[in-house]
Amino acid sequence: MKKKDKIKVGISVGDLNGIGIEIVLKSFEDNRMLDFCTPVVFASSKVISYHKKALHVNTGIHGIDSLKKIVPQKLNLLNVWKEMIDLDLGNPSEISGKYALQSLEHATEALQKGDVDILVTAPIDKNNIQSESFAFNGHTEFLESKLKGEALMILCSGSLRVGLITGHIPVSKVSEAINADLIKKKVDIMYTSLVEDFAISKPRIAVLGLNPHCGDQGVIGTEDDEIVRPTIAEIQKSGRLVYGPYAADSFFGSGNYNSFDGVLAMYHDQGLAPFKTLAFGKGVNFTAGLDGIRTSPDHGTAFEIAGKSKADFSSFKEAIFMGINLFKARETYKNLSENKLEIQKEKKKQYSK
Repeated sequence: MKKKDKIKVGISVGDLNGIGIEIVLKSFEDNRMLDFCTPVVFASSKVISYHKKALHVNTGIHGIDSLKKIVPQKLNLLNVWKEMIDLDLGNPSEISGKYALQSLEHATEALQKGDVDILVTAPIDKNNIQSESFAFNGHTEFLESKLKGEALMILCSGSLRVGLITGHIPVSKVSEAINADLIKKKVDIMYTSLVEDFAISKPRIAVLGLNPHCGDQGVIGTEDDEIVRPTIAEIQKSGRLVYGPYAADSFFGSGNYNSFDGVLAMYHDQGLAPFKTLAFGKGVNFTAGLDGIRTSPDHGTAFEIAGKSKADFSSFKEAIFMGINLFKARETYKNLSENKLEIQKEKKKQYSK
């Protein structure tokens, strides 16, 4: 990508009967957004027109039939399908899930091919999107199957970054899923992301305990003493600044999270409940660890307010800006690493003369 080119943001619209299209349209209602990026929405002009009419928004749309025809300073819309669809805003259906998947698949393919630089996803309904080609618990798992690398969900807001050691799995399965290899892998992904995506040279990472009070020396569970603590000690031997386990019930309320660049929670709600309490509406879900950048807002489909023009688009807008910043940081890191390698090669040549 040339310096003068704006970053191309691919956008999947999420469930067609949810608030996804509303938050996309409202985010770009202000034309100044187009000064920061060139957006491409993967959907249908008929569906977008339906939502514009229902929501009474006048966001300008530029229809294209090929990604080679993307126009800067426009909200580009690639027509992924042309047929008419029966929509019922606020009510999830098999149809709204089917076309949410089509939008996501085409946007992901564009990211894979480099036709867009980053992917920003609007919320899907995890139930009605299920099909033969989508047997996943969410976006994170789907993208991990399509892109290179291993995924880590990180919720971000300012300097607060909360990652999950286990993701979308039942709470009853969490304890048996926790092992030393998994903890090491997730710490490694977060550490690498903090260095390469957030430009933090020596990140400090906190790991939360699994059990209440980290097990209270085995009274309320032994996993923290038998698995988590020894694994952290082993990681520390490599020189990485990883600490814990910390009792999850007081970690956020005490403000202890402010001392770290990243926090790893053991399971979904342990990390996301306090995160959303602190940053709801301003948070961004970033899928770290993959060779493509994907962000999304920190909320769901909100069917209860779909079509009522009540959706807050702040988090979606934050997801766009964070995706842009992550892309720039990763490109900078890559360039610096390549330059460093070239310098080392030159030095070797000089020493060998």
